[in-house]
Amino acid sequence: MNEPRGVRHPFWQAVLLLIGSYLLFKFGISVLPPLIGIESAPVPASVVLQFMATALVGVLLYVSADETRWKQFKEPIHSVAVDADKKVLRTSMLIALPLLVGFLTYRQVSASVGAPPSLRSVHPAPPNRITFRGESMQLAGLENPLRTTGEMSEHLAAGSTVYVRNCMPCHGDRLDGDGHFAQGFNPVPADFTSNGTIAQLTESYVFWRIAKGGPGLPKEGTPWNSAMPAWEDILEENEIWAVILYMYDQTGWSPRTWEEEHEAAEGGDH
Repeated sequence: MNEPRGVRHPFWQAVLLLIGSYLLFKFGISVLPPLIGIESAPVPASVVLQFMATALVGVLLYVSADETRWKQFKEPIHSVAVDADKKVLRTSMLIALPLLVGFLTYRQVSASVGAPPSLRSVHPAPPNRITFRGESMQLAGLENPLRTTGEMSEHLAAGSTVYVRNCMPCHGDRLDGDGHFAQGFNPVPADFTSNGTIAQLTESYVFWRIAKGGPGLPKEGTPWNSAMPAWEDILEENEIWAVILYMYDQTGWSPRTWEEEHEAAEGGDH
């Protein structure tokens, strides 16, 4: 029987599978959904690492399921480990691998120049006016137009669809900031069920934060490693208003009114 050569060898098949898996997890998850009309969400490095660990286990199960294939898979590893003509390669790997691990560890634990989350403004002051898709929009005094037009049940259904497709991976199916990707972010996504988030905000404020995302934060909100994209590039205006209705409906909170804003401002002047 001829021994497998080149990419037919189980070892190189395993290497190619792992490289393909990484490319799929790192880039495919973000690139493929828009091609079929589904919005994508950012994939944090910690999630990619978890997926790669799963892929590695699957590849090892595959190559070890057959005794002949398992023996062939181990041959290059055994050769590098013991063959006399592989001494230079073996020595290079013994030096390079610890250096690589040390470098990655250093990057993880080295001090950051960014301010800690406790010093950042969680709810920075919004601008009085923004542009949404090139059109000027006055935020001060702005109410959710869907509360006075159309059927609320239809708006909530539309908001639910927007939330599940775009927001749930990070903010969670219970809107508590504990989505599948949540632990890959610092700070973690907002917990809408807490009385310190949307319960304290006007709907126009929430619209601004969704529309502009992390890139639209003002100076007092930075450095803030918010991974939330600027959804105005993806969602229509009514889709954002609908998902805001859904957020308040699901959490049971009522949005802060502009009357409360004025009273708070007048109280701060005295």
